[in-house]
Amino acid sequence: MTIVLFLIILAVLIFVHELGHFVSAKLFGIRVDEFAVGFPPKIIGWKKGETKYSLNLIPFGGYVKIFGEDPNEESINGEDSKRSFVNAKKWKQAIVLLSGIFMNLVFAWLLISTSFNIGLLTSIDDKYKDRAENTVTMITSIKDGSPAQIAGLKMGDKILNIESGKTKILMPNTTDIQNIIAESLGEIKIDYKRGNGTSTTNILALSGVVDGKKAIGISMDFVGTVKFGFFESFVEGFKLTIIETKNIAVGLYHFIVGAFSGQNGILAQVSGPVGIVGMVGDAREFGISYLFGFIAMISINLAMLNLVPFPALDGGRVLFVIIEAIIRRRIKPAIANWTNTIGFALLILLMVFITYKDIVKLIR
Repeated sequence: MTIVLFLIILAVLIFVHELGHFVSAKLFGIRVDEFAVGFPPKIIGWKKGETKYSLNLIPFGGYVKIFGEDPNEESINGEDSKRSFVNAKKWKQAIVLLSGIFMNLVFAWLLISTSFNIGLLTSIDDKYKDRAENTVTMITSIKDGSPAQIAGLKMGDKILNIESGKTKILMPNTTDIQNIIAESLGEIKIDYKRGNGTSTTNILALSGVVDGKKAIGISMDFVGTVKFGFFESFVEGFKLTIIETKNIAVGLYHFIVGAFSGQNGILAQVSGPVGIVGMVGDAREFGISYLFGFIAMISINLAMLNLVPFPALDGGRVLFVIIEAIIRRRIKPAIANWTNTIGFALLILLMVFITYKDIVKLIR
């Protein structure tokens, strides 16, 4: 079921992105030859007007075939060349290329706004502390082989009480839990909630799980449900979309700089389709509003990744448009097409490598 849900999410995100290119091209009168979700072989296809539509079997992608986006003699000088992308004004070309990114950001905003209207389980900081309900410390990740994992704790468990020696704290925050673990001299008793049930476990904190102090191998966050009215949800959703877009863009920048500088373990931070399937399953456990928020983060990541000025990505194509505008002549079609083809091949190789890494991690 999780795999099916992931494929649906991926198809929707691709559809939204390609819809941006499709709509903007149509609005500018540029000919669109094909609109497809997924890569061939084709499952179903039909034609309406001048455009062929298709739903394809391989879900990891999709495309809009815009006449003249990959220039050739027909699109440059042919009978219908006036409706060619390559002959459109540079600002129109840039808008068509960037519209997919724009649509992913708009889609993220709508998802986050909907989550706020339903009631979003989110990290509580000074911004939301007065609006949050049902606040609790939640386990966000567990280290493999750690005392917490051995004791049966799982990601998403909510810590209700913690006790060590004569110290017992009801509804502890993250600082309370960290202090008790670090100062414990024996077993730690933890009462936690999972789903609709509650359980108790005893854990012995150990040195060496993390550097410099005793630990049980968990990461935590203080979370609560934040809910806004209909119109306020869209305002707060817009604000959070801007914040997360900035955070993801900065994170992507540091990742790229680290990759090119040879930073060790940088690719370990990346998850491919296999890794994301697991994340989707975890997000689903927290409810529909949390899942919507998670999908919004994927959509923003997709937007920022496509903005990178790398051949075959939207950002790379925009870079070509900017260069042509500066030098006031068209880059030779053969050079542009080959550059994008090589870029696409490198992206496929990277995806294969990351998928292999995810599978190896899953097997271990």
